[in-house]
Amino acid sequence: MKIAVTGASGLIGSTLVRRIGAIPLTHRDLDITDAASVREVMSALRPDLVVNCAVIGVDECERDPGLAEAVNVTGPSNLARHAPSIIHFSTNYVLDPVNVYARTKLAGEEAVTSLNDRALVIRTSWVFGRGKESFLSAVAAKLKRGERVSAITDTWASTTWVEDLVTRLAAMFGTTGVHAIVNEGVLSYEDFALEAARLVGADPSLIDRITEAEMRRLAPRPRYTPMTSDPPMRPWQDALAEYVQECGSLLPRPESRRSKLRPA
Repeated sequence: MKIAVTGASGLIGSTLVRRIGAIPLTHRDLDITDAASVREVMSALRPDLVVNCAVIGVDECERDPGLAEAVNVTGPSNLARHAPSIIHFSTNYVLDPVNVYARTKLAGEEAVTSLNDRALVIRTSWVFGRGKESFLSAVAAKLKRGERVSAITDTWASTTWVEDLVTRLAAMFGTTGVHAIVNEGVLSYEDFALEAARLVGADPSLIDRITEAEMRRLAPRPRYTPMTSDPPMRPWQDALAEYVQECGSLLPRPESRRSKLRPA
């Protein structure tokens, strides 16, 4: 099967390319918001399947709703029209669409499934893995080095190790509809940090507890959006343990040892 991955420079996209040998399409290779470019690239590549991992940040969507609409709705629509089969990545945020990111991602889901009868929408949540400088991906390494971190206590969801995500996704090729892929369990960022501290033998007092309100982020975040896979995946604690064991010193390093790491 010939598979093309858009958003190939991101965590999910790059892992897919590495794991399944897909054709990588970064923004430089293809602007999915440009219908003519999508038509031209799809005609030249003739993939059997397109996996859309293109995304922009939650706060960036809030700052620029027009860009959010273009990347999260128009772009996926263009791909759905010209791809013989499409997998489109979405988010737990659609369960409680309190910001521009969530509302446009939900609209993107609806567009893709209405335009392509071989469409699969994957909702996932709080994805972590090697190669991404984020709270979830880097907290274990920071704690192991004795650095302080700030962890949100009052927001709960599911989390997903990108390797487990890609393994489950590969088994779903040919499936249609809307499905969740997440590791099992409900947690807060504080829970994740405490488990990371336990795994690396770090002092849990290095974790500063903060609330979502104290983060003062531009876009509001939903407070409770856990999901479960069917069939359920392994618990998030087991996935995190394997991630920590496999990565070791290869976990992303922060720019400054003195800076606090906060959730994205």
